[in-house]
Amino acid sequence: MSEELNPFAIAQRQLDEAAATMGLSSSTHELLRWPMRELHVNLPVRMDDGTVRTFHGYRVQYNTARGPAKGGIRFHPNETIDTVRALAAWMTWKTAVLDLPLGGGKGGVVCDPKPLSQYELERLSRAYIRQIHSFLGPDIDVPAPDVYTNPQVMSWMLDEYETITGRHSAGVITGKPLPLGGSQGRAGATGLGIVVTIREALKMLGMNLQGTTASVQGFGNVGRSTVINFIKVLGGHVTHISCWDNDDRKAYTYSKKDGIDADFLLTITDPYGTIDKDAALQAGYTLDDGDAWLEAEVDVLIPAALENVITAQTADRIHSSVRILAEAANGPTTPDADATLNERGVYVIPDFLCNAGGVTVSYFEQVQNAYGYYWDEATVHERLDDKMSAAFRAVHEAVQGYGVNNRMGAYIVAVNRVVEACSLRGWI
Repeated sequence: MSEELNPFAIAQRQLDEAAATMGLSSSTHELLRWPMRELHVNLPVRMDDGTVRTFHGYRVQYNTARGPAKGGIRFHPNETIDTVRALAAWMTWKTAVLDLPLGGGKGGVVCDPKPLSQYELERLSRAYIRQIHSFLGPDIDVPAPDVYTNPQVMSWMLDEYETITGRHSAGVITGKPLPLGGSQGRAGATGLGIVVTIREALKMLGMNLQGTTASVQGFGNVGRSTVINFIKVLGGHVTHISCWDNDDRKAYTYSKKDGIDADFLLTITDPYGTIDKDAALQAGYTLDDGDAWLEAEVDVLIPAALENVITAQTADRIHSSVRILAEAANGPTTPDADATLNERGVYVIPDFLCNAGGVTVSYFEQVQNAYGYYWDEATVHERLDDKMSAAFRAVHEAVQGYGVNNRMGAYIVAVNRVVEACSLRGWI
């Protein structure tokens, strides 16, 4: 992977810019540039045919000055330690910008879970926890679902942890099913939080909420919930959706000029976000190249898949009508593309603010687990809206005060809070 597209190099480069803007000391800057600890593990897993296959996994705890590490676990064939480091760094800034009493962490296993049977997936999930359980705990490090993991995977991991430790510990993992201590409103929390930040940005720009149009990359957990909330909560129209087709091993863009029907698409989409092409074509959808979502004539562009999809080259293809780029994915925009978007006046909602709804409700889940008292969905959504709106305002104030772009504004808010905690602990 080139340095230009290396996620951790990008995360460090973004921090470097924030440190220069804030005038951080070299010692403080150096502390924040690197993970505090990381674990590399090998996972022998017996497959259904009796053979043993070894998978490689990671867990990174980037900074825990503000509280226990918090971050998801991804199962992905292209997972790397630098991806996990970058995501753990962004989780650190994400929990800080939302003012949650948590640090940042992330985990990953190099695998393609799609061809695995349920039994193989369960054995892999349990093997991962067996290797990292001593690094976990409600007051140490709290994982959650991420790319290609889900509440069922979290259930297996929770059970393995509790079997090893010999005690119930619901708060050690979030994103659990409701019967095991999950939170109401967790499933669509990331998408709802994304739409809250889009709503606030539309207000900031003096744009109408009703009838706003969007193009979305990704129809997995985050993409689906974003599309649903954009239509049902915001009153907007999603005209383009790009998603990976597992059979053809390529992406397609599905579009409808008057807006897609999210409820219908959900009925023809598999758990990994692949839409049934034939069913979509029969329903009148247009099928284009996977990158066509970038060129859509819409108000809002929402990358909700993986990192580095908007580069200096692809940024030039974004339609002039786009006013807002909402980073639903982690690290979707490279620094060079950032510069292009800023020059064009596109209002970028940075990832670790935009997609913080999931970790916020995960924090709510931890609180409910600790108290053994659970809130209804309306309460969760109300408190999520309050948190996301407050974070948006804090970032806007930093942007105004420092005269920087939105990403730097978010970094300034988050880094200031982490630096304060490090200083109070005597680390710097």
